[in-house]
Amino acid sequence: MDEPGTDVIQGTLDMLILKTLSLEPMHGFGVAQRIEQVSRGVFKVNPGSLLTAFQRLERVGEIEAEWRRSPNARRAKYYSLTRLGRKRLDAETADWTRRVSAITRLLRTEG
Repeated sequence: MDEPGTDVIQGTLDMLILKTLSLEPMHGFGVAQRIEQVSRGVFKVNPGSLLTAFQRLERVGEIEAEWRRSPNARRAKYYSLTRLGRKRLDAETADWTRRVSAITRLLRTEG
């Protein structure tokens, strides 16, 4: 039997990044690790997709970035959520919850 895919569901990467950054500012590798860790390995984030998403989110003002020293004394770009990003996260979370509830109802339908 094939192992289920571990790619992030199309269209959800921004939401997962925003949620992760709502907890604390992080560098890119930290964001990828947190998503994989919290999803218990179900989702793995492609580094190229992550970089593209960071650039897009920064361009529209939903995250901001600054260079800092990481715990291992390396220079790293740290990202943090903006007010606009929080607003989008709240809207996307509500929409995602509504969609998951609808899918769950459809999957439980018998007959």
